[in-house]
Amino acid sequence: MYLKIKRFLDIILSFVGLVILSPIFLILILAIKIDSPGPILFKQKRVGIHKSYFNILKFRTMRIDTPKDTPTHLLENPDQWITKVGKFLRKTSLDELPQIVNILKGEMSIIGPRPALWNQYDLIEKRDKYNANDIRPGLTGWAQINGRDELEIPIKAKLDGDYTEKMSLGMDIKCFVGTIVSVFKSDGVVEGGTGTISSDEEMSK
Repeated sequence: MYLKIKRFLDIILSFVGLVILSPIFLILILAIKIDSPGPILFKQKRVGIHKSYFNILKFRTMRIDTPKDTPTHLLENPDQWITKVGKFLRKTSLDELPQIVNILKGEMSIIGPRPALWNQYDLIEKRDKYNANDIRPGLTGWAQINGRDELEIPIKAKLDGDYTEKMSLGMDIKCFVGTIVSVFKSDGVVEGGTGTISSDEEMSK
């Protein structure tokens, strides 16, 4: 029953969000165009509900000659590929705003596991153990407020599984509020991070 309520809230909130945030969208579009040549939006193949594929939308934060379909942490010296405006967008998570369109289309939810790259086979496989691939991926989620880029893949998958098991309105509100706090504090943002929070550290919390 909650899945239907969750989808209804996603539609309403994403539509309202697009309207309210349209001035910010315009400012960011202009900033990206002035800062570097290339498209405004960045599209990338990601894993959706039931391991289906969709193109996630982001504001472009990297140069157009950046290797494609390569996670940031696998790039050599990732900072060299990120534009000046891109660094600000990533630090503030504003690069994620176009995903409101993905939410409106039903490819994502506001809260849920962050969608894996199509070739992140290790993360996808570990999420299978917790049925975390069987719900819509989210703009933010339980793992994002508990470590984000600092999390190792096994811990990230376990947290995604915890969310899947405990999914409720209360859990979603907790994730939403926690995300706002994390964004303002820039918690867990590590460019090129491969995960520094180990299983023992996470389980000891």
